[in-house]
Amino acid sequence: MPASVVISNKGSERLRAGHPWIYRSDVAGAEVEPGALVLVKSERGRPLGWALFSSTSQIALRMVSFDKNVDDATMWRERIAAAMAYRDSLTIDATARRLVHGEADRLPALIVDQYDDVLVVQTLCQGMDRRREAIVAALVDLVKPRGILARNDPKVRRLEGLDETIEVWHGEVPDVVRVREGRIWHDVDVRHGQKTGLFLDQRENHLAAAAFARGRALDAFSYHGGFALQMAGACDRVLALDSSEPAVAVINANARANQVSNVEGRAVNVFDELREFDIANERFDTIVLDPPAFAKNKASVTGAIAGYKEINLRAMKLLTPGGYLMTCSCSYNISDAMFLDIVTDAARDARAPMALIERRLQSRDHPVLVGVPETSYLKCLVLRRIA
Repeated sequence: MPASVVISNKGSERLRAGHPWIYRSDVAGAEVEPGALVLVKSERGRPLGWALFSSTSQIALRMVSFDKNVDDATMWRERIAAAMAYRDSLTIDATARRLVHGEADRLPALIVDQYDDVLVVQTLCQGMDRRREAIVAALVDLVKPRGILARNDPKVRRLEGLDETIEVWHGEVPDVVRVREGRIWHDVDVRHGQKTGLFLDQRENHLAAAAFARGRALDAFSYHGGFALQMAGACDRVLALDSSEPAVAVINANARANQVSNVEGRAVNVFDELREFDIANERFDTIVLDPPAFAKNKASVTGAIAGYKEINLRAMKLLTPGGYLMTCSCSYNISDAMFLDIVTDAARDARAPMALIERRLQSRDHPVLVGVPETSYLKCLVLRRIA
């Protein structure tokens, strides 16, 4: 008999609404092994589906199926294959992509990114970590990678009682992997780079920025120059700003490697530099704002709103009439509506009339699961200053 867990009526309603997470407060009680696949039942004993159980996280259950029966031995390979087939259908113009995006691929808390012939994996809950061997076997069979690296260093693993580690799970993983994004090549440090090496969720926005870019451009919070390098072909000059000196060194190295001579990386406090540009009456024809998440939890939302407003207000003042601003937020706790309100307030206070040209989100290989707002985190607005 499979292990089973009873959930409250509130938890059952959450499932009916389409959300696959059940919180610990809605679990009536369970004596189940960490990471086990369990049958979820209502208070009346009605089977509701199958979930991965966590013994420590506030997310106690992550639903994986609403079928009567599941096969723990074959389900994961089939779903990884389906996730890969979807990515293949996208005809992505890059040699780096996300192959598995957690809940949106019915593989909760599992991330798989592909960098050429190297895979980077994150197993962020007990259930997926327990199925490491099955996941590796499926990936080796389906992708035949040179190597698989586990980047299990996100702090969220602490909530699952899991160690933070970086280790090779299969084959060989070099220190640097060269990948292409559109026409630009990047040397990626898969062991130590942000996320799993690159911000793959911004790939399509990087390419879109090139379509709007012109004249003198500014890429603020540039990291490794994803926006700056794509915009360079359409601009006279591109100034890329980041607070990290190592990141700026990578920007300049990437520019040289791609034979791009009109990109300059500077290590500065970006907030201070935007303010100094305003005082000096500097002007740009294209500006990109892609800051780190200002609101990592609900308690930091008020401060995040102030931070987002300040950088957008400064950017709008620096923008020439007819110029474009691409502004981003990766803070889940800042909703789409909140972000648009922030930008609207900034435009009013900057006395800069702005037209909203386009709304964008994360790349298509990072799909959003309908009914699960946590999977929709990246917001990107393209605006044009009309006077």
